[in-house]
Amino acid sequence: MVRPTDKPRTIFFAAFEPSGDVLAARLIRELKQRDASLRFTGFGGPKMQAEGAELIEVTTEHAVAMGDGFLGEVKTHLKRCRVVSEYLKTNDLAAFVPVDSPAANWALCKRVKKHRPGAKVVHLVCPQVWSWAQWRVRRLRNLSDLVLCLLPFEPGWLDEHGVSGVFVGHPVFEDAPDVLSKPIAQDLPKPDQAEAVKIALMPGSRRSELQMNWPTMIAAYNAVREQHPHVSGVVAARVASDVQTLRDVQGDEPWPDGLEVAPGRTEAVLAWCDAALVKSGTSTLQVASLGKPMVVFYNTSAVKWNALGRWLVHSRTFALPNIISEWQDGRRAVPEYVPHFGDAKPIAEELMRLVIDSEARTQQVKSLNRVAETFASVTFKDAAAEALLRELAS
Repeated sequence: MVRPTDKPRTIFFAAFEPSGDVLAARLIRELKQRDASLRFTGFGGPKMQAEGAELIEVTTEHAVAMGDGFLGEVKTHLKRCRVVSEYLKTNDLAAFVPVDSPAANWALCKRVKKHRPGAKVVHLVCPQVWSWAQWRVRRLRNLSDLVLCLLPFEPGWLDEHGVSGVFVGHPVFEDAPDVLSKPIAQDLPKPDQAEAVKIALMPGSRRSELQMNWPTMIAAYNAVREQHPHVSGVVAARVASDVQTLRDVQGDEPWPDGLEVAPGRTEAVLAWCDAALVKSGTSTLQVASLGKPMVVFYNTSAVKWNALGRWLVHSRTFALPNIISEWQDGRRAVPEYVPHFGDAKPIAEELMRLVIDSEARTQQVKSLNRVAETFASVTFKDAAAEALLRELAS
């Protein structure tokens, strides 16, 4: 336990995604319990506010992907940079915690280093410098004192490049036992046949992701339903407004029979399902934490990928469970199609295999359990809070 000091110490968080809001809120809650003298401020969302953070601006409600409306965001972000500079001129900081979103946070890190060189810069989530544009590790080395890593292989990679990192686990693995222990929601579909497979569809959270991925996802689901009409599905939409986006993307095409939507109930949908079709991203770890077999894909522009992406991106494995599994023993845990360019047929075939082959589902579960083992001994809230407080004391 860290003893409170007479002078309040301020930690400035900068989160620009709903997922970052969740991570920061968890850490703030634990830090408050360990040191009541700490004060929290910065950019973030409603979950951080609920934990007592004094937000300068709510910044997680309109998340924008890299390259998606980026030019429209430049003016807003430059204004935020000026706000931070003015804040730092008159307010001391114990630490600055950029939460994921490196493109948005690099400039803020520079301002903290300039105006408050004594403040610690502790990244919450390692920027994926190990995956693409590896030259960015120099920026990370210059603009950080510590990186709180959510993936087990990251500290070793960072150490090889002169950056201090510590593995703090991931909250989804911390939450998994509670999710699985709850009764299955009674309002979700109940197939007519006991052996019928229940499928969760997870198309993403950003509007651009929904627009890009939903046509392929729904085509794959329809292909499976044509051959196995007793299959049932539920779309795990993040919020209610996403449902309208999906219907807009659907256009004049009829909504599929046997497919329901459950906005804001991802955990309940995943507990209900037997398998999932998932947009590549953090959600794949949530699915893995619950031991649910999945097919992973992510649609992108073939022109952009061939012109730029393949040269910038070092990795050829993108699904997080597969990255961890390959780090463990060189094998992928789940089928992935990333980058993908829209063809639903191969995805439907993989999903069909999970529907008709119980042994294929069982083998995936074994692989995912092996991935989960790497997180078993680390509790995010404890490891992250302890590492940050140690850094403050150093």
